[in-house]
Amino acid sequence: MVKILWVDDEIELLKPHVLFLQSKGYEVETCNNGYDAIDMATETAYDLIILDEMMPGMTGLETLPLIKDARPNTPVIMVTKSEEENLMDKAIGSKIADYIIKPVNPNQVLLSIKKNVHSQQLVSEQTSADYRAEFQRISLSYQAAESFSDWCTIYRKLTNWDIELSGSTDQSIKEVIRYQKNEANQEFCKFVRQNYWYWINERNDRTPVMSHTLMRNRIFPVVDANAKTTLLLIDNFRYDQWRSIGPLLRGYFNVETDDFYCAILPTATQYARNAIFAGLMPLAIDKIMPNKWLNDNEEGGKNQYEEEFLRRQLASNGKSWKTSFDKLVRPEAGRKLVDNFHRIYDADFSVIVYNFLDILSHARTETDIIRELTEDDASFRSLTRSWFEHSELFTMLKLLSEHGHTVIITSDHGTVRVDNPIRVTADRETSANLRYKTGKNMAYNPREVYEVTRPQDIQLPSGNLSSSFIFAYNHDFIVYNNDANKFIRYYRDTFQHGGISMEEMIVPYIVLQPKR
Repeated sequence: MVKILWVDDEIELLKPHVLFLQSKGYEVETCNNGYDAIDMATETAYDLIILDEMMPGMTGLETLPLIKDARPNTPVIMVTKSEEENLMDKAIGSKIADYIIKPVNPNQVLLSIKKNVHSQQLVSEQTSADYRAEFQRISLSYQAAESFSDWCTIYRKLTNWDIELSGSTDQSIKEVIRYQKNEANQEFCKFVRQNYWYWINERNDRTPVMSHTLMRNRIFPVVDANAKTTLLLIDNFRYDQWRSIGPLLRGYFNVETDDFYCAILPTATQYARNAIFAGLMPLAIDKIMPNKWLNDNEEGGKNQYEEEFLRRQLASNGKSWKTSFDKLVRPEAGRKLVDNFHRIYDADFSVIVYNFLDILSHARTETDIIRELTEDDASFRSLTRSWFEHSELFTMLKLLSEHGHTVIITSDHGTVRVDNPIRVTADRETSANLRYKTGKNMAYNPREVYEVTRPQDIQLPSGNLSSSFIFAYNHDFIVYNNDANKFIRYYRDTFQHGGISMEEMIVPYIVLQPKR
């Protein structure tokens, strides 16, 4: 039961109001002066306090800060005869939750109580009802989805509902949205399996913008249209994470474009990011620049030539912009770049690759405390927002806004939380990634994976003549039969990338214009 303290020097005259609230199921205690109110608030944890502003001895405004000292999180509704602006400023500055002008109307009091005590519950109940009403429409949309754009619309809706429902106390509705996201991912995986070969080999109007065409089709036109543009590529960045940090940027940027593009397979940094900067599929990179491509089974860094790839793509497209390129892997690199940010200001087109979220995903796998802090997608979003709010990246974006830069935010791929193991037998030369495998002599159930026996068919290089690729679907992850149970326990419920899911392949593409 909600417990309320009502403080008024004429409390006897308000007895009908108190009885009205009690009839609505509230427990109401009363007192007629500020001194008693402070004692009662100190001894008892009330859910809400109604406080008269004009009382003899100690006024409501004098009582308020002392109540707040004792109960800083208890909402206080101020009741006043005056509508003077300076009085309201004082009350609001003292962090009142609401105020009511006398004469007091019981329904007005009830409304204020509902707003300040039950608002989260009421919003949660309404949100759940709205989602239940739309559940069937979303489910029916899977069968009607004929293009990548259709699936982007579905993914956006599901992500928005997932975020809206994350604060709900109704566990059953959270189970429903999890079920529906899983069902949607199953259908999306079928869609990709049916269309991916055609996207890569028979490009037409139905082919989405993909990693290797992102620069030419989306980014270069924005740079052409604006005096200064910065591309911020955040590794492992998903749409729900954009939704979590986007509100922090409202004071600095207007969102001009909120869209998606399709990451190539494998949805892994080695393949997808190199394709973005080279403007080529991995097989073409390997053929044209064989000394700058390493296959999974070869030793060495797999993303060492991104800046060189970008400069080659700029030249081949006739772009002579003054550019800068920075890849930030550790926090100290971010601080160093902020100290030398004039290089970014001077460039027509600057590129910043930020690797922190990839590091965070790996830390979640390897560190128990991070895993506990990010037990689900909602908590992972919360950690992303907390990191961003105190990061050098946020500082950089504020500086870019001040200097009038257009900003493009995107990623090379997303990441998905895995929970269902798929067993594979393979030799030691097979790649280590949990969401895809490439190698020879692999044994697996072909119904459980998307198999590509000829990598060149989807423009991927192969380690040797008999190499093939397999990709995990949805929330699956691939484990070897040797010590399978050990790896299943270690990697279940971790965030991984490289396979086929909406979270990995449907990548946010955001264009921000500075608020001048």
